Amino acid sequence: MKRGLRRLGLAVAALLLLAVIFHNTLLAAVGSYLVKAEAPQQADIGFVLAGDSFGHRIRTAGDLVRAGYIPKVLVSGPTGFYGFHECELAIPFAVKAGYPEEYFLHFENEAHSTTEESRAASAEFHRLGVHKVLLITSDYHTRRAGHMFRAAAPDLQFVIVAAPDESFRADGWWRDRQARKIVLLEGMKTVAAWFGI
Repeated sequence: MKRGLRRLGLAVAALLLLAVIFHNTLLAAVGSYLVKAEAPQQADIGFVLAGDSFGHRIRTAGDLVRAGYIPKVLVSGPTGFYGFHECELAIPFAVKAGYPEEYFLHFENEAHSTTEESRAASAEFHRLGVHKVLLITSDYHTRRAGHMFRAAAPDLQFVIVAAPDESFRADGWWRDRQARKIVLLEGMKTVAAWFGI
């Protein structure tokens, strides 16, 4: 009995030592797991997911239109932003940043999660008759968003394009308070998605 406990104690100590030695590599792997993005391609339309109050997503979308990858961008706009739909604030922000207003289409909706947003957007994609969509979201949100949208509309092709966010770096997120919050929240949502919650 004592011998078994001693072996168990040594094994735990060895694992802890390895975790300390390789903690940067392990933590970077956690951050990298959240990111599953692709290079942009020609597509029928772009779609900017809601939830970016700093404008990284819509500016990335504007750059994609400007570069000729997509003709227009559908901008998601759930309610709840001081009585506005998010797209009602995001599009003027992009125009003020120098992008033509005609790049962007409003998509007001009542979604309160990425799952709900994927269902609402998929219905709109079918209504518009598009087949290939550039899905534009924050880099740390790409894996989960891609999974949700592909599940909601398996007949459509989604190319997941990352909008960089200065608050998150996969290889150093644990050193920044905001990035730690992002990884904790996105990590919990990713695990919940595995179980269909």
